[in-house]
Amino acid sequence: MRLIAVLSLTPFVAGLKGGWKSIFSWGEGMSDNVRRLPDRPTSPHLRVWRWHATMLSSILHRASGVSLYAGALILAAWAICLAVGPECYAGYMALLGGPIGKIVLLGLTAAIFYHTANGIRHLVWDAGKAFDPKFSDLTAIVVIAFTVAATAATWIIAGMTGGL
Repeated sequence: MRLIAVLSLTPFVAGLKGGWKSIFSWGEGMSDNVRRLPDRPTSPHLRVWRWHATMLSSILHRASGVSLYAGALILAAWAICLAVGPECYAGYMALLGGPIGKIVLLGLTAAIFYHTANGIRHLVWDAGKAFDPKFSDLTAIVVIAFTVAATAATWIIAGMTGGL
């Protein structure tokens, strides 16, 4: 594999006046003024910007995506316990049925609804629509409100039907 990488770089290196040495000796012969970083302002951070719904929506979208990966691992562990046998499955269901397991499942329910609703919002953006900042903030608030309502409705229905 290294031979392929070296051979693919050979035409590039042949065109350099110093050969391989000119690639790996960056900075030699440069004055201190050129080598030091210019004095520039640092990039604005969260404490500089005024928070708005679209910023929160972006952060929540990423967090819900990561949560869904964790949920996929929880689902895979459930399937493995189901295949291993009744004792393993009973233990896993006891873990998921406990207070911490229910909190995790509540969070996963919210992540599913949020990621789906915000994904639809992104599809609208992909069509070139709804880029107005006020409308984007409004749709972010609608997505968050939908997530809360749909999660609550799902858990209320699960509780009423004996699913909890």
